[in-house]
Parts: sequence; structure tokens; C-alpha cells
Amino acid sequence: FYEIKMATVMDHFGLHSFPTAVPCSEVYSEEVSTGTSIMAVEYADGVIIGADSRTSSGAFVVNRVTDKLTKVTDHIYCCRSGSAADTQNIADLIKFYLSLRSVETGEPPLVKIAANLFSRRCYKKRESAIAGIICAGWDKKEGGQVFSIPLGGMCLRQPFAIGGSGSTYVYGYCDAHYRAGMSKEECIEFVKNVLSLAMSRDGSSGGVIRIASIEEGGVERFLFTGDEIPKFYQD
Repeated sequence: FYEIKMATVMDHFGLHSFPTAVPCSEVYSEEVSTGTSIMAVEYADGVIIGADSRTSSGAFVVNRVTDKLTKVTDHIYCCRSGSAADTQNIADLIKFYLSLRSVETGEPPLVKIAANLFSRRCYKKRESAIAGIICAGWDKKEGGQVFSIPLGGMCLRQPFAIGGSGSTYVYGYCDAHYRAGMSKEECIEFVKNVLSLAMSRDGSSGGVIRIASIEEGGVERFLFTGDEIPKFYQD
């Protein structure tokens, strides 16, 4: 009687079957990606680097607080975008190469050497790896430097660089607001605003904003969460 009654009710409301649940294997079938917003800016005494913290797998956020500012040496960092596995592997490999070079030469490696190693590795793996890198740091020869290594392995030094899926939304803002000769505080504010705008538009970017300054004296890190993240039209 119960089955007949339920069938009558379902027919009355046009309910003939319930939706089938999506298997977990399909939900997490896409590779883990740091679809992201990353940035670096040169200033007089060093560089400022910054990134959001969202790591995704398809439409699912698998980590909200990823640290995408990866230490390579004491004065050289890289920002990673693309496949999380590919970029982590490349960063670990370059870190190993540079540590060996430091032992052999007895001095810290130059930023441009690290950038060229990243470039060569990304070019060699251009058919299989998805990796966009910003390599930035300070050395005693040329001071603060920012190198952009996009997909394919090209290496280009720039006064500022942006990357990741969120970068497509903020090129105009960067062109309009970047000024040569900005102070450290102005660069931090600039990076924070750019990342906030990218995170508000890009579904693959989000979480918190991590920023670091790299100078001769070392690395200073900043974390911006919640109400500390700038808002614009949302106000």
C-alpha cells in the first residue's frame, strides 16, 4: 500500500525519478591546479611578491590557504601558477640545483641564474608540464629583480610581473597605477590592490593574500585576511 501511495503522489507532482548522485571519481577527476593570481614588483631596495591562496580541482576548492610564495634560496623566491604538481616539482628541482651551486662557488646564486634555470626546465617540459613561474629576489650584483617565465619557458625581466588565471582581469589596472620608483609601502599597497581585484573576478583565485618583501637584510612576510583585503565596488 505504501509503495502504491508513494507512486501516486510522485505521479501527481510529475516526480518519476530522483537525480543520480555524481560519483566521487568524476568530481575529483581533474588535476589539482593553482589556478591563481600571482605578482611581483621591483623597488629600490628589493622586490615585493604576492599571491592569493586558493588551490582548486575543477570546480572544487581543495585548499583555501595554500602558500604559493615558494622559497628557492634565502634571497630568491618563486610564485607558482598552473599545475600544482608540476610547479612544485620544478621549484624543488631548481632549489636543489642552486643549493649545489652555492656549495661549489661558496656564494649565493644570482637571481638571473635561478630565472634561467626555471626557464630551461619549463621549456624542456613545455609539452607535458603546465607551469607559469615568476622568479624574484635580491642579489648583491643587481639588487632586486623580477623575471617572468610564462607557459613555454620564455624568460623576461620586467619592473613588475603578473601571472595566473586572475591576471587577465588586472592588466589595465596595473598599466594605469604602476609608477617607477615606488617605495616599499607603495608597492605592498599596489600588489594588495591588484590581487584583491583579481580574486574578486576570477573564480580560481581567492582565500587570503600573502605578500613578502625580499631585501639584502632578508625576507619579511605579510598576511591579509578578511576585512584587511581591499574592497572596491563591493562597498
